[in-house]
This record gives sequence, C-alpha cells and structure tokens, in this order.
Amino acid sequence: MKPIFAALAAAAIAAPALASEDIADQYPQSELYSKPYEFIPHVYSAIGATAPPTYENSGHNNNLSFVVTGDGVVVINGGASYRLARALHDEIKAVTDQPVKLVINENGQGHAMLGNSYWAGQGVDILAHEDAIHEIEEEGDFILQSMQGYNKDKAEGTSVVIPNLSFEDEKIVEMGDVTFHILHLGPAHGPGDTQVWIPQWDIVIAGDIAFHERMPPIFAGACTSCWIETFDGPFTELGATYVIPGHGHPTNMESVTIGTTGYLKDLRAKIGEHIDNGGELSDAYYVDQSRWKHLDTYEELATKNAGRVFEEMEWE
Repeated sequence: MKPIFAALAAAAIAAPALASEDIADQYPQSELYSKPYEFIPHVYSAIGATAPPTYENSGHNNNLSFVVTGDGVVVINGGASYRLARALHDEIKAVTDQPVKLVINENGQGHAMLGNSYWAGQGVDILAHEDAIHEIEEEGDFILQSMQGYNKDKAEGTSVVIPNLSFEDEKIVEMGDVTFHILHLGPAHGPGDTQVWIPQWDIVIAGDIAFHERMPPIFAGACTSCWIETFDGPFTELGATYVIPGHGHPTNMESVTIGTTGYLKDLRAKIGEHIDNGGELSDAYYVDQSRWKHLDTYEELATKNAGRVFEEMEWE
C-alpha cells in the first residue's frame, strides 16, 4: 500500500462521519443519503443510512461506490431507484469526465439493482452473479412494488432491468490502470453475493458478506454456518487491508470480522445452548443478544435473526 493511500485511508477509518439510523438524511440537496467521498485515491463511496429504507433516505441504505480507473468508471451497486442512480451519476460527473463503463450489482436486492433502469438507459453494461440474476428475475416485480410503497413519487422512472452480463465464480475486468477481481466466494448473506477485490490497492468492496455498524440481517432459509465458512475462509484469505462493506463506513478486516462472524458465532452458540436445553422456538426469540445492542437495526432484526437461526439449527 502506497504511503499516501495508507494515510488517507487511516484518517477515514479513524474519524468517519457519524453513523446512526436516527439521522434521516445527511445530504438534503441530493437524493443520496450522503455525498460520496474518496476513501483512498480513485475509490469513492456514498455511505448509505444504517436504517431500513424510507422515503426520507430515498432507499439509500447501502453503500454506492465507484472507482475512477483512468479509462472509465466502474460503479458498484445500481442503487435503489432510477432517481437515486441518476443522483450518483451527477456526483460522478462532478469528480471526473470519464464515462461510466460498468455497473456491478453486489446481489439481487432492491438497493443493489433497481437503479439498473437508469444505467441501462445510459448504455452502460451491468454485471451480476448468475444467482443474483435469478433472484431479480423471480422476485424483481415484488421488490419494485415494495420500493414504490415507501418511496412514492421518488420511485418515478424505476423499472426492473436484468443485468446483461453474468459470471459464476470470478470475472476479471481490466480497465485503465486497475484490475478488478469480481468474485463470488461462496454462500453468505444472500444469493449471488459479490465481492470486488482490487489487490493492487489491498481493498475489497465487500458487499453484504461483511457488516460492522449495523446488525447483519439473516434471511429466511439462510445458512449461517455457510456464511461463517465463506467469511473465515476465502474472504479472509484475500488479505484485504481495507474494506468497504455493504452497509456502514469503510473500515478494516478486524472490524467486519467482529461485526459479522463474531455476531453470527455468538448467536449460534446462544441458540445451540437453547436447543440443547430443550428450548422451543417461542423462547428462542429472546436469547440474550445485549452484547450487540449498539448495532443499528438491533431493534428491527435481533428477534427475527434468533428465530431464523433456531429454525436452521434445530435440523443440523
């Protein structure tokens, strides 16, 4: 890591802007929740709210990142709506004259892909993992309706657009001075989880495999043991110095390890003990998760997560 990279990234990690789900909007002059900032040279991220999607945050509750390569821009995450993607593009144009040449959806969730409708209209290629594309094909209309419900007039112009490019395990993209390793390392948070690894800068734009400022959501049918195995294995083995997670400020591996597998292992241990003692699902919701109460979305997710891990572990 070049000294200027290390100095800038260390400063960003040490003194990030306040992350709180209680802040409705940090950038009211834009559809974006926050203004993109340069984490290390050439790598920018607009940090989303650590709250659920709302009209006030315009559905910008994940990180929308972009990399300026010298021969074009790569955007990571399409955004939660046409208008949100357009707002991000406005910020990109203020940074560089280079055109956006590729958009990567980190998964098939709405905040990663509903903005595809804007980018496709700009003639930009859109890439996603084949499992994420399947999710978009199967669930896209439902996801769009959900976004329209909270976003109201801000949903104008948004439609479901399937990525035109797919990959299975790894796709290498060389653009300008940058080599991107676009990876699916294994099952984790959801179908088609995608990580963007830039080894020359020791940085991974991790997507939803990694959390640290908000509680990881565990979806129905998720395999948390698989998530732990993927995280502790190939994800950790990348050896990244810097991490831009799917939600929350850029940080390092130690922080996301505590916030992700630290949490998952602790919850699995509590649920395992509960099952060993003959406990039922109705009581599993209330296992002690107070250690994680500082995480945003704790109130929304803690009991749901406990119930879903119980349903997973009772058959293990």
